[in-house]
Amino acid sequence: MAGYPGMLVLVVGTSGSGKGALMKRARELHPEIVFPVSCTTRAMRPGEMDGEAYHFITEDEFTRRIEGGEFLEWASYGGYRYGTLASEILPALEAGKLILREVEVQGARSIRKLLPAESIAVIYIHAGPWEHLERRIRGRAPISEEDLAARQRHYEDEQSFKAEATYVVDNPDGKFKEADEAFESIITGLLADAR
Repeated sequence: MAGYPGMLVLVVGTSGSGKGALMKRARELHPEIVFPVSCTTRAMRPGEMDGEAYHFITEDEFTRRIEGGEFLEWASYGGYRYGTLASEILPALEAGKLILREVEVQGARSIRKLLPAESIAVIYIHAGPWEHLERRIRGRAPISEEDLAARQRHYEDEQSFKAEATYVVDNPDGKFKEADEAFESIITGLLADAR
């Protein structure tokens, strides 16, 4: 399988690791990067708008899109489904663009099976031990003990993926500036390679 002229950069990390904040900064600094819009079955949160980070769709619509082969990957997480539309990724890869996409470990593994290795890089955001992440998760929004236990199990699976990543960015509590600089350095290098 021959590579594409573009590069898909998958950003993987545990819930509360700071993926969203790091990607937000990259979006501000690099308007030339493509940030594909995902589909999800979860409800919109305050401040979110349909079509920005997510297309908010029903379970039935999600199932129809799976059956239609529209997703490059999809995963269930926290009782909801999330998916990456092939139409958001493949045209940008063919056009030689750098694409930055946050995915679950399951999604990253699926995409790696579908696309050539030379067209994919994985950045793993490591936020330290579970105790630190638990504090961050509890601080973001109310969460049930059952959901928290599910996130801890998910955290343990995600930690096992760290060794498979192309790059690892450490983002422990209180070190966002250093993590942001490391993330930015990786993105700048990938952009330079793409030119």
